[in-house]
Amino acid sequence: MIKMNDNPFYLSEEQIKWVNDTYESMSVDEKIGQLFCPIVFTNEESQLRELVETKHIGGMLFREGPAKQLRKSHMILQNASKIPLFTAANLESGGSGSATEGTYFGSEMLVAATGDVEKAYQLGKVSCKEGATVGVNWSFAPVVDLDINYHNPITNVRTFGNKLDTVINMGKAYIRAAKEEGVATAVKHFPGDGVDERDQHLVTSVNSLSCKAWDESYGIIYNEMIEAETLTIMAGHIAMPAYEEYFDGKKCDNVIPATLSKNLLVNLLRKKLGFNGLITSDATPMVGFCSAMDRATAVPTCIENGCDLFLFNKNMEEDFIFMLEGYQNGILSETRLEEAVKRILATKAAMGLIEKQKEGTLVPEKGELKVINCKEHQVWAKECANQGVTLVKDTQDLLPVSPTKHKRILLELMGDFPSNERVSTSFVEKLKLEGFEVTVYVPEGFEVMGDTVTNFKGKYDLILYIGNIETASNKTVARMNWHTMFGLGNNMPWMIHEIPTMFISLGNPYHLLDVPMVKTFINGYCNSEYVIGAIIEKIMGRSEFTGISPIDPYCGREELIY
Repeated sequence: MIKMNDNPFYLSEEQIKWVNDTYESMSVDEKIGQLFCPIVFTNEESQLRELVETKHIGGMLFREGPAKQLRKSHMILQNASKIPLFTAANLESGGSGSATEGTYFGSEMLVAATGDVEKAYQLGKVSCKEGATVGVNWSFAPVVDLDINYHNPITNVRTFGNKLDTVINMGKAYIRAAKEEGVATAVKHFPGDGVDERDQHLVTSVNSLSCKAWDESYGIIYNEMIEAETLTIMAGHIAMPAYEEYFDGKKCDNVIPATLSKNLLVNLLRKKLGFNGLITSDATPMVGFCSAMDRATAVPTCIENGCDLFLFNKNMEEDFIFMLEGYQNGILSETRLEEAVKRILATKAAMGLIEKQKEGTLVPEKGELKVINCKEHQVWAKECANQGVTLVKDTQDLLPVSPTKHKRILLELMGDFPSNERVSTSFVEKLKLEGFEVTVYVPEGFEVMGDTVTNFKGKYDLILYIGNIETASNKTVARMNWHTMFGLGNNMPWMIHEIPTMFISLGNPYHLLDVPMVKTFINGYCNSEYVIGAIIEKIMGRSEFTGISPIDPYCGREELIY
């Protein structure tokens, strides 16, 4: 049962009446449509209108795009929709999660490394203020997972780390800022990612904690987020056998993701934790969802077993049919359909979307776009980078570097990402401005086998590795792949006793595991221009390292400390 006058809705009698009256006036197709939040890949007005008018969707998400185009497309959709739409974006690290021109504030882990909760508030403020100006009203953030397993390739720097208090305080600060900007938050990924080393995009991953261990970690986090009045929680395609067994009273013999589990969504999240708000699934094209059962069954089961909103589609037309047929044949009950749709409507009422629709302000005026990447947001992002960049170790006393002692640099960029060229160019330009000569490493073949150590030492004064390995939803690991085999050539750090060597990570903070021989190691946590600039200032000795690792960069291995 929904308590519309309680946390997190706090609806007035008039708003509750609107929810009930609206529901009663809707056709079955309109009710089914409200359950869907597709990802949209077109900006064509006719196609956008058709999506709303024929499928009656409850919300949608555009991928990052130009601010003016996003605003225009959101306007078309909202004007075409009888009921205001959820307009979502992945605002995890700044306004750039919506508008491509937006401020790339920094990853959650960079924010956590500052040790300053105000920076988490600023992350929420920048993300949601800039998102709102293009018409976004729902942030798929903050990520409140614990980065417990350093092998996990998808939580990593997207999290506030693995310290309970940090995750709680910074998650709540983000929610507070989002509320001030009129943007709903979807804290994620229930029941908690970061325990398994696998990615729910690729498999149904498993939170393997005992009930007691979960209660004392993720359970506390979600209790705090509920008390902070997050309107929505995103369920992940993550299984949790311990609580399945607890509620069933027998050993769990099937891996069911939370998005399809009544035990996790109803018995744990609704009843035990008392969450009254909206539960959305994570993206349902993910393998963690698709591989759990056949899609015709999974689509209606997702709603029947506790989710209120169905995120993204394999095919919108087909998924709509699956949901409708599931309702007609009893997989999706009348009770759950009513509860889910009313919770969607109550969330929209709590967000003030009904009043905004009447006022014509669901999408702000075009002049509001000036806030995107504004000076204040740039200053905040620069401060965050300066405070967060972390010196993990410098046991060889290499720092600071200077063009006097380390004139000739061999820069080795590790990673295979679209941002590589930008990152490489930025470092080269900044280092050259400091007076260094920079050679960018080019992978060699067998022709270098006859080269001598003496010859190599005569070419360079510093070897600089840049790890540009980002979290990605199609990779099973977030570790380095070397260009050459068994030390052949000059890619692997065989030369640490020949030439001073330094490693800077702009992503995965655990690379020290794979380069334990490197004695100077820096974590930047993201590859923003602000972070790159802060790193240059610090390695030159003009700025102190103040960042504090939100995780264990030594991966529990004592030998990595030295």
